Amino acid sequence: MSPEHKIQNEIQIALSENGCRVFRANVGKVRLEDGRWFDTGLPKGHPDLYGFRIDDGKVFYIEVKTASGRPRPEQITFHKMLNRYGIIHGIARSADDAVKIVKEELVGYGFQG
Repeated sequence: MSPEHKIQNEIQIALSENGCRVFRANVGKVRLEDGRWFDTGLPKGHPDLYGFRIDDGKVFYIEVKTASGRPRPEQITFHKMLNRYGIIHGIARSADDAVKIVKEELVGYGFQG
């Protein structure tokens, strides 16, 4: 299991324990046996996790990164779109980061600028 995947699992557990429903976004493309490509359909840069707080229905998005991980250009573009609408989102490098983002309703936590 990659370090990022381990952090992602820890975040899912922590958010669930803190009154949230959280979902993993499986993104990417795979080649089918007949040679065609299958695309998950989510927009480029879509964060790794998303969900809502059970008590008030507020939506959040979490991009999971290791301590040294940096967002890709598509992830920065998605972040800027979420910023325009004041959506709770950010980069979480730990379960504590993710809980902080959601509980404090942070917008763009961990992104530069």
